[in-house]
Amino acid sequence: MLHTALHRDASPAVILTYAWDRLLIDPAVGPRAADDFTGLQQITPAVRTVPAGARPVPPGGSTLPRLAAELPHTFALLDPHHGVEGVTRQVEELVTRLAPVSVDVLDVGGDILARGDEPALRSPLADAVTLAACCQVNAPVRLLVAGPGLDGELSLDELREVLGPVVHTFTPQDVEPVAPVLEWHPSEAAGMLAATARGVRGTCEVRDAGLPVPLTDDGPKVCEVGLDEALSRNRLARAIMTTATLDEVEAHSRAICGRSEIDHEREKAARTGRRPGARQPAAELDPEAVGAALDRYEAGAGARGVSHTTFRHLTEALGVDDRRRHELRDLLIDSRPEQYDAPLWRVAPAA
Repeated sequence: MLHTALHRDASPAVILTYAWDRLLIDPAVGPRAADDFTGLQQITPAVRTVPAGARPVPPGGSTLPRLAAELPHTFALLDPHHGVEGVTRQVEELVTRLAPVSVDVLDVGGDILARGDEPALRSPLADAVTLAACCQVNAPVRLLVAGPGLDGELSLDELREVLGPVVHTFTPQDVEPVAPVLEWHPSEAAGMLAATARGVRGTCEVRDAGLPVPLTDDGPKVCEVGLDEALSRNRLARAIMTTATLDEVEAHSRAICGRSEIDHEREKAARTGRRPGARQPAAELDPEAVGAALDRYEAGAGARGVSHTTFRHLTEALGVDDRRRHELRDLLIDSRPEQYDAPLWRVAPAA
């Protein structure tokens, strides 16, 4: 969406991104490394692209090959297993190899600007690694925050003082080229960003914990933030500048932020029995039972002032096996199409 909006006449982008789809897609915790795929293509000593024909090594999962098949851009694997030093090397090699017109770091939500002690902060590690690396790259790098507050971690009020100029406000026309991807991709932040660009407003419940996220006129905005200012705020990014392993990064994250998001995945995998190689066939959905569970959820959500939710959260809230998420989505849209505010679900008002 960003590339289409800012570089309409340019060639497709190279998008350097984590293969980290959480337990919803991938039963293995943490980010995937190059050895976790077959069919990658090496373009520099440290960087491999993920083409449409690549496949995660079972039982791992990844959305990147399908993204590569459905979008015109090149996806390259961002690998934090060698710490910030490794990610810095990856970015520098790509810049040298490609000589790009611009290098943009895009964070949806703005938790890349976290200090580390915010009570709602849930995923500091991935953003801090990227920020720390890009602050050391010998090339101009621009930091952009899209949809400030949309990830449910830092509120818009916590971000206002540091957000710089608005470089773009997404429109429905910006969303259309990626609309088919949003029908299946599990990213809640990207879904809410697209929904606000289409004019959806209200409060959206997300994640397994049901965090309330305001959908406001600020949702479609893309703001620039100075890299140095971001680094001065982000204590974790400053602490991990010279790390050479992911274990080191995790240790700093626990010490500074009180958590590592990989620990959260480990705990959830142990709690739910989602272990690599232990996937059993999921039970079929009962439409009547699903409808009754939805009615109960919507009654409670409406009382909490919730207007929308994501299908990822509905899967958790209705007690549906996450392997049935797409089946649940199709069932609900078929039975109550008037409540589909693509790509979100609109909570029915109380009778």
